Amino acid sequence: MDWVAPLHGHVVGLDTAPLIYFIEADLVRLLIVRPLFEALDRGEINAVTSTITLLEVLVQPLRRGDDRLAQQYRAILFNASGLTTYPVSVAVSEEAARLRAVHNLRTPDAIQMATALLGGATHFVTNDVRLPSIPGLQMLVLDRLAGATP
Repeated sequence: MDWVAPLHGHVVGLDTAPLIYFIEADLVRLLIVRPLFEALDRGEINAVTSTITLLEVLVQPLRRGDDRLAQQYRAILFNASGLTTYPVSVAVSEEAARLRAVHNLRTPDAIQMATALLGGATHFVTNDVRLPSIPGLQMLVLDRLAGATP
């Protein structure tokens, strides 16, 4: 299953879960996310995410005192080839508010999707089946890509 090939040459929005699956080597989902991160590394696609991802991925490592894992997350978010992590700007906040108003999103989801839209993404890679379709942003739900859910 090569779901990443059609993304070549595009920018994708990256939600938090795919990064967790990759860094923590989630045995169930690593096979589906690895091709995405390999394509990023080869420069075949670019990805954007927000600093909300940093907030979300650091919680468990900090809770457990796992400084090594926390540093892995920081390294990939701020140094990985093909991945740009944007701060939550005024423009992102405005777009996130619009998305919340129109689509009834939770604030972190609205910020992630607003960042993707403003970052030029055409697709949004997530595993959150609750996220609605947004015009201009095709949702790619990992478990659906893997055939795990309808």
